[in-house]
Amino acid sequence: MSATLNQLTGPAYTRIYSYGAARGENAVPNDDLVGPIDSSDEWIRQRTGIITRVRADKDTDAIDLAAIAGLEAIEKSGVPADQVDLVIVATISNPKQSPSVSAIVADRVGANPAAAYDINAACAGYAYAVAQADALIRAGAAKYALVIGTEKLSDIVDPTDRSISFLLGDGAGAALIGPSDTPGIAPAVWGSDGSKADAVGMNGTLTEFRDGQVPWPTLRQEGQTVFRWAVWEMAKVAREALDKAGVEPADIAAFIPHQANMRIIDEFAKQLKLPDTTVIARDIETTGNTSAASIPLASHRLMAEHPELSGGLALQIGFGAGLVFAAQVVVLP
Repeated sequence: MSATLNQLTGPAYTRIYSYGAARGENAVPNDDLVGPIDSSDEWIRQRTGIITRVRADKDTDAIDLAAIAGLEAIEKSGVPADQVDLVIVATISNPKQSPSVSAIVADRVGANPAAAYDINAACAGYAYAVAQADALIRAGAAKYALVIGTEKLSDIVDPTDRSISFLLGDGAGAALIGPSDTPGIAPAVWGSDGSKADAVGMNGTLTEFRDGQVPWPTLRQEGQTVFRWAVWEMAKVAREALDKAGVEPADIAAFIPHQANMRIIDEFAKQLKLPDTTVIARDIETTGNTSAASIPLASHRLMAEHPELSGGLALQIGFGAGLVFAAQVVVLP
């Protein structure tokens, strides 16, 4: 008779316990960036809604930011660090291709020997990581997960590029996720459209840079292509996420989209017909676009400014390079 393997099962539900955040040390106003792109403070405000963005010191990297945000999330959660058995970090700006940011952060926050891995889903990375943490906990593969989105985009920006350089900021946002007696994270709607991968992404490879074929690779985008895709296609994804969660727009206490552009955020809200009572995250105004970090950073600020939202439903949606996207409804801690 052959042996029977054991398989794990976990709790029926999960939820977000707490948020943590770290923003770049320096506030960089529009006037500091307009010279190389022959622009103006007024033009940037009108096109993006950004007044200033945060950027980190030269000696601060995405790992440092992630550890700070992760420590805050753990402390606020009340879960001992040594009980965190899964760390997932979403980033496109790991200063090294290896080792992973997550393994280093797990050690720094006191979660050794937690399972740890990085994911690269650009601006959708945090939402991807939340979906994975939820599934792994419910499968019994982990009990408590630290999910972090972290970026130091100032390292991969060309100050003379008009397509994206003035948008980008540095920071990290974290969430501690664990078991729950009631549903706290709805099913994710996620996917990608790699056929349009050239719409936003790096303009060269590290091997091309090594061989002297291109300058240091930086982020570029086709602004109108990304804008149209984000507004029209991502509104459909957001509506599908509401349907999967079994809720209506009127049930949403907070809308937390990727902080790409204020015009996109406003158009989103209009397309979704969100009620006036829904609080909309607008962290981009003073933080900038921080890619994988933008949703958790916006969530952290929203809860600090609106503690009455605790226990309410939030619709979050990330979208970005590679035209990767993910949306889900969560209960706010």
